[in-house]
Amino acid sequence: MKIEEPPKEKPYEKSDGERRGLLIVNTGDGKGKSTAAFGLALRATGRGKKVKIYQFMKVPSARFGEHRMFEQIGVPVEGLGDGFSWKSQDLEKSAQLARDGWEKAKAAILSGEYFLVVCDEITYPLVYGWLPLEDVVETLKNRPRDVHVCLTGRRCPQEIVDIADTVTEMRPIKHAFDAGIPAQRGIED
Repeated sequence: MKIEEPPKEKPYEKSDGERRGLLIVNTGDGKGKSTAAFGLALRATGRGKKVKIYQFMKVPSARFGEHRMFEQIGVPVEGLGDGFSWKSQDLEKSAQLARDGWEKAKAAILSGEYFLVVCDEITYPLVYGWLPLEDVVETLKNRPRDVHVCLTGRRCPQEIVDIADTVTEMRPIKHAFDAGIPAQRGIED
């Protein structure tokens, strides 16, 4: 490890641009995409802002740790899918659930009712061809000025990356699963 001197001057100037809703993308093969989006949701909720979370691959009855916590603080989380494709018994049903779910998320985004709309794992139905990319891009471009949207999932389409304000690519360096350690409740649920 190299020891560094702490900065003695502020390393950046305050932006003088206008405040507006941001399009934020958390993508890549590493862990933390959804976790980062949920952190944004907590931050916004802590400031008294209205938040809605849609999970495109989770079943509506899912009760993971984040669901339990968001329920306690009054943040609505809606599962729109029937699990990941390898768990599905009917991929056409999965595709239809994604399309129906997109209509709900699209309405929430365009309504202007929410400060932040999280579309968790939306990239999967996009890259599977279940959702019309053009409609998603147009919705994101035409959302009300003050609506923030956070999208998560691997392999985010370039068309969305191009219009996003902030894109973070999570990349794996080391993962416990690769060493044979199973997922841990409360960490990876």
